[in-house]
Amino acid sequence: MSLQKMFINGDWVNAQSGDTRDIVNPYNQEIIATAAEGNEKDTRAAIRAARLAFDESSWRTLPANERGELVYRIGTLIRRDLQELAELETRDTGKTVQESRDDMADIANVFLYFGGLADKDGGDVIQSPIPATESKVVREPVGVCGQITPWNYPLLQAAWKIAPALAAVTPLL
Repeated sequence: MSLQKMFINGDWVNAQSGDTRDIVNPYNQEIIATAAEGNEKDTRAAIRAARLAFDESSWRTLPANERGELVYRIGTLIRRDLQELAELETRDTGKTVQESRDDMADIANVFLYFGGLADKDGGDVIQSPIPATESKVVREPVGVCGQITPWNYPLLQAAWKIAPALAAVTPLL
């Protein structure tokens, strides 16, 4: 069984400490993978790389409709490979295959939804204190964020955060 590495700054890397963790199927205790186990140093390297990507990537200048198409494509690919992904999710979480299929369908729908929404952010018009003016609240990404996901819903929890973050309109600074 090969070591599953971390993806940091465009490269698959081992943990700086060399530590690993066995990934165990909770249903039958079978070791299904061994993964690099990052620590604070790896986390800081990932944050630095993510910040650099946020600041310098061409993604932020990609038109919203193109960004939306790419996010939407992720959803279509998840739908295409739903059965295979559900089986992997079942091995990782111990869920039934049917529950994992339902999760994969939800995950696909999250990417499809936010992909379709990417170029539709008009903001919220609010009452202005100045006569004959319009005020609008527009939500914009602020940069790098992290998330901790529970073992029994790792992909679904991640999708709820990743899809809108990828689809969000990024202001040109």
